[in-house]
Amino acid sequence: MFNSIARRYDFLNHFLSFGIDYVWRKQLIRELLKFNPERVIDIATGTADLAIMAAKKGVASITGVDLSANMIEIGIQKILRKNLQNIVKLEIGDAEELDFPNNHFDAAMVAFGIRNFENLEKGLIEISRVLKDGSPLLVLEFSKPTLFPVKQFYWFYSKIVLPIAGRIISKNSSAYTYLPDSIAEFPFGTKMVEIFKNCGYEYCRYKPLTFQIATLYIGIKKINS
Repeated sequence: MFNSIARRYDFLNHFLSFGIDYVWRKQLIRELLKFNPERVIDIATGTADLAIMAAKKGVASITGVDLSANMIEIGIQKILRKNLQNIVKLEIGDAEELDFPNNHFDAAMVAFGIRNFENLEKGLIEISRVLKDGSPLLVLEFSKPTLFPVKQFYWFYSKIVLPIAGRIISKNSSAYTYLPDSIAEFPFGTKMVEIFKNCGYEYCRYKPLTFQIATLYIGIKKINS
């Protein structure tokens, strides 16, 4: 599915979120920089927007991993255009079976990709494996607004507007129906924090963004976990 929409993925992200997705990513990067990481892994990197943003803010080394070969190809082209190839490296890979040694990265980040893990807990534990002790995992993901009238507007937009606009622009009839359905089934808020804790993270917290439309989660890998 992601291979099929790769060429229109960036445009659709920005267009259908009214550009707010860029603001959300900036908030994740601000939190990331507080940890002063040198080597970062960007999981479900897509077309590398988050990795590029981190590189521009001074992170020395970012490795982006994604299952979609077409997404990776577009990301590489963007990195070359921005002359960041010595800082950002992309490769095809599975978040649940990462091809890196234990205790390798200073931080991990995932933007709008953790919802697509086949096994959420397995993925979180695998990310913990490649993180150094005491290093952060930062996750940006959609959530479900509960406030009136945002909840009602969000339901209408995600169930009616988003699938129609996504289908017209991407030519894929299922991709933007999948999005709201996957959000509806995904844990968020305190439930997500509990899953973090059960998978080897501590000092876990979350921050709702833009009327709860998205949420930023931060957890620290336990020492000797």
